[in-house]
Amino acid sequence: MSTVALITGAASGIGAAVARRLSAGGVKCVLVDLDGEGVERLAKEVDGAWLAADVGTEEASLEAVALAERRYGRLDLVHLNAGIPGRVDLADFDLARYRQVVGVNVDGVVFGVRASVPLLVRSGGGAIVVTSSLAGLVGFAGDPIYTMTKHAVVGLVRALAEPLAEQKIRIGAVCPGFTDTPLVAEARQMFLNAGFPLLTVEDVAAAVESAFYAETPGTLLIVQPGRQPVPYRYAGVPGPAGGQRPPG
Repeated sequence: MSTVALITGAASGIGAAVARRLSAGGVKCVLVDLDGEGVERLAKEVDGAWLAADVGTEEASLEAVALAERRYGRLDLVHLNAGIPGRVDLADFDLARYRQVVGVNVDGVVFGVRASVPLLVRSGGGAIVVTSSLAGLVGFAGDPIYTMTKHAVVGLVRALAEPLAEQKIRIGAVCPGFTDTPLVAEARQMFLNAGFPLLTVEDVAAAVESAFYAETPGTLLIVQPGRQPVPYRYAGVPGPAGGQRPPG
């Protein structure tokens, strides 16, 4: 029985690299992207199923999971990868753009988890990996709204790790540095001129595959050029000072 994966933001960049990597290993892929032509082209390349949809809508995730069940009868791996840069100026605020960014980067992950969990459970368990960013772990002043959204999905992953593990579902995230994708196309030459190394999409795809099988629920993998992916460790939060000891 083949393993089945659902990948959002799959027409290009990291999502496309993950689709190619998994399909090369025999995984059947269901691909979702707003770019209908691009996602159809890649689906034909990897012999998978495809859906042209906006992950910022709840219907997109529900339709994608229904497609996986209809076409392959199960779901094992979910890569919630779709994302867009913020580029929202707080001084000259564009509400429509803000809603779009939050819709894709945050709602798309929430909707994707909600839609996929029932089929993952019926399939005997599985794994969900979210594409976050180093901006999900540190304050990136260059794009505050993007940074907010990536922190949000890291928080969701951490909070869901234990309850999903009880349902035999692993959830984690990859947090790559700057990666050579369409998201950084405008700044690519600047990085190269400054001698700043960029990750390749293949680097990140390899980390995503590792994250699917991470033993610790809620693992956040940092991916940086020239280094092996490493789990991020948060410092503990201090407890209250003084007071009475709890009973028991």
